[in-house]
Amino acid sequence: VQLQAYGGGSVQAGGFWRLRCPPCGTPCSTYVMGWFRQAPGKEREFVTTISRNGLNTRYTDSVKGRLTIARDNTNNTVYLQMNGLKPEDTAVYYCAAAFTAYSTFYVINEYEYRDWGQGTLVTVSS
Repeated sequence: VQLQAYGGGSVQAGGFWRLRCPPCGTPCSTYVMGWFRQAPGKEREFVTTISRNGLNTRYTDSVKGRLTIARDNTNNTVYLQMNGLKPEDTAVYYCAAAFTAYSTFYVINEYEYRDWGQGTLVTVSS
């Protein structure tokens, strides 16, 4: 699966932004999808993941209540809606795909993600 994160840009703290990752697979419903990010000078970290059927999600604590992952399997796209952005959200964001046989499972461990897209930079200014 060739992935590509789109939508990076600059936004002020408290603002909102949306990233997308098309295509998320062929078919999209075959893959668990995740978003990861890497801030300047830091290691890449898990942000969120969504099960194949879109019903189950998991978030890292620092983004709970502010970032939302969603998927549109019909249009083969995964989204990351980001609200209430903070300067510490500044990072290169990556989408990734993992295969699992179970439609209700999600994947947190980045080493289980087989396919990664090029990242897109989101800069949040204070």
